[in-house]
Amino acid sequence: MGFQTGVGQRTALVTGSASDRGIGYATAQRYAQEGWAVALLDLDAAVVAEKAASIASQYGVPTVGIGCNVAEEDSVAAALATYQAAALPPLGAIANVAGVASPPDFLDLTLVEWNRVIGVNLTGSFLICRAFVPLLIEGGYGRIVNMSSVTAQHGGGVFSKTAYAAAKAGVIGLTKGLARELATHGITSNCIAPGAVDTDIRVGSTDENEAALSAAIPLKRQAKREEIAALYVWLSSEDAAYITGTTQSINGGSYIA
Repeated sequence: MGFQTGVGQRTALVTGSASDRGIGYATAQRYAQEGWAVALLDLDAAVVAEKAASIASQYGVPTVGIGCNVAEEDSVAAALATYQAAALPPLGAIANVAGVASPPDFLDLTLVEWNRVIGVNLTGSFLICRAFVPLLIEGGYGRIVNMSSVTAQHGGGVFSKTAYAAAKAGVIGLTKGLARELATHGITSNCIAPGAVDTDIRVGSTDENEAALSAAIPLKRQAKREEIAALYVWLSSEDAAYITGTTQSINGGSYIA
């Protein structure tokens, strides 16, 4: 649940949360369903504001939608200021969901593409945490949940390749570092490593490729967005207070460490 005994309602900050078929929006909805207030961040300020209003109407919780490019320091700073002005309940969870795919082969990989992928997937998680973690410390309760990928664990094989694998492997390292450094504040830090999920992130993927992805999974299907969202919210709960520094695989058996 999104309530800490004796404290009251808390806010979950969810990045990459404006797409109807995205993990971020499903996660924001699940937090709200569990009673959290929700701050939604995404590139498109108008769309994310609409999504925030929809969640507020549906679940009756405080929300705010904020336009933000997580890969840009100034944009994250502006998002922090907007968040603070919204005067939501104390921040209790940071859910870094924003990400971009990258299917080019390594020998075709440009520095521009490399920087784009590292910027959104890894630097974005760093910038959001650096800006908002002080609010977790101030509030006395904190959960960080970052988005890695099965691609980081086996080097590709889903859709994206080396740049994405490197970025998402970096997220695992970031998550572990935060777990060690922030433990003294009672803040936990974990990441989720999904396999193929039924979203639109694989831009340009064909029906044949999607069918092949599903066929290669032992459970013979892709994950539902809501299944990833449920894990985000559980890792943010009081029940998960002793879990930190972990990578939670949720891939239908496509990668078993």
